[in-house]
Amino acid sequence: MPVFNNDGVDLYYEDHGKGPAILLSHGFSATSQMWRGQIKALSQSYRLITWDMRGHGKSGSPADPGLYSEGATVADMAALLDHLQVDQAVVGGLSLGGYMSLAFNLRHPERVQALLIIDTGPGYNSDKGRQAWNKTAVAMAKGLERDGLNALTNRSAEMASAQHSSAQGLALAARGMLTQANSAVIASLAGISVPSLVLVGAEDEPFLKATDYMAGKISGSTKVVIPNAGHASNIDQPDLFNSAVIDFLQPLRLT
Repeated sequence: MPVFNNDGVDLYYEDHGKGPAILLSHGFSATSQMWRGQIKALSQSYRLITWDMRGHGKSGSPADPGLYSEGATVADMAALLDHLQVDQAVVGGLSLGGYMSLAFNLRHPERVQALLIIDTGPGYNSDKGRQAWNKTAVAMAKGLERDGLNALTNRSAEMASAQHSSAQGLALAARGMLTQANSAVIASLAGISVPSLVLVGAEDEPFLKATDYMAGKISGSTKVVIPNAGHASNIDQPDLFNSAVIDFLQPLRLT
């Protein structure tokens, strides 16, 4: 099982294919397995790297709540690229993974060749909106603490298919990684200078307005709406999703 250690935490990853690197991050309470439907299509021309965030899947779940944060997640992403000797990559993800990709670009823009922002939001300008989001994240944490992994039933496809070893790790991730501390990520959108694909499932109602907002703020971005798809657009419509990503990346002539 491919694992590397960053700052005392073992992190699981997969590395498929050769070519320009693509780093894909999963959503909260999902795992790298949500990208199974992308491996064959993308690894034909690209080096596809997926991973399990701390507290998720086959990665470690440290007991210290202070080890779960946006900053720690971004550091894990950078450390994974370092471990695989990748200087630059296309960086993307779904939901929490998409938000973390934006956060990664904010901190390490020199390492990003393009962005894939999938079924996600960029955070909140207002304290009120952020507080409401954080309240929902804490409620998820409390559900996991109360019900264990049974709290994940009846969730969207990328969550329902995931296997985790620690409900407590997920609860800590909800409190420390899913919650948001400030508006830095949403404020960074207008300054993004790399090619960006902003993609959403047509039935992913909570994220349609956020997708429109990001597409409007990121200069030169490409917006794609996948029909007959919900929050897990890559699982609901894998062929359409894969075609959209490939069509976006091919003209960029990445090296």
